[in-house]
Amino acid sequence: MAAPMKKTVELFYDVVSPYTWIGFEVLCRYRTKWLNMDLQLKPFFLGGVMKESGNKPPAMVPNKGVYMIKDIQRLGKYYGIPLNQPKDFGSVMFGTLPVQRFLTAVDMAHPEYTEELSRQFWFRIWKNDEPVTDPQHYAEAAKKAGLCDDAIATALKRMKDQDVKDRLAQYTKQALDEGAFGSPWIVAHINGKKESIFGSDRFPILAMLLEEEWHGPLKELSKL
Repeated sequence: MAAPMKKTVELFYDVVSPYTWIGFEVLCRYRTKWLNMDLQLKPFFLGGVMKESGNKPPAMVPNKGVYMIKDIQRLGKYYGIPLNQPKDFGSVMFGTLPVQRFLTAVDMAHPEYTEELSRQFWFRIWKNDEPVTDPQHYAEAAKKAGLCDDAIATALKRMKDQDVKDRLAQYTKQALDEGAFGSPWIVAHINGKKESIFGSDRFPILAMLLEEEWHGPLKELSKL
């Protein structure tokens, strides 16, 4: 008997977002539970999505910003993710375009490292409160993700190339075309149709669409 065809789930994301870190880790954990899910990681530029959709970051709305600080602490505890508010979030919030380009350059050449490199950027921003404003910082994250020096040097050069910029713009546009207004933006391909899901709190709905079971945070499968 032939194995059932896997259902594609695209995760469009930017490492600036703490809620996206939650969604990212949960989907990576569920790869071993939802065996009919083909998870595809698609780094995009959240700043472009926010601008084109007319949305505002939570930190730009005072009440949302205050709520978010407490919210990510509670969610981090629930999901087993070490979320901490950066001291200077403003510099991070408006500075991830080159980060996402570097991540894209690595994804294009070495997609087997995309997951761990993304995780290392979240570690820097949302766990260790380390800067991501300089190529040296990208190299440090890539080194921890397991990339060799040559691959890192190539990615640092390639992040300025037009085809890398075009890939990032392509994924950003794809998300916008699917109705994205924030991150994480999840697109599930179900029986020839696409279902878009926003945020990290609707996994029971995704499970229903995939005809799978939701088992909660699955902290025991954490790679952190």
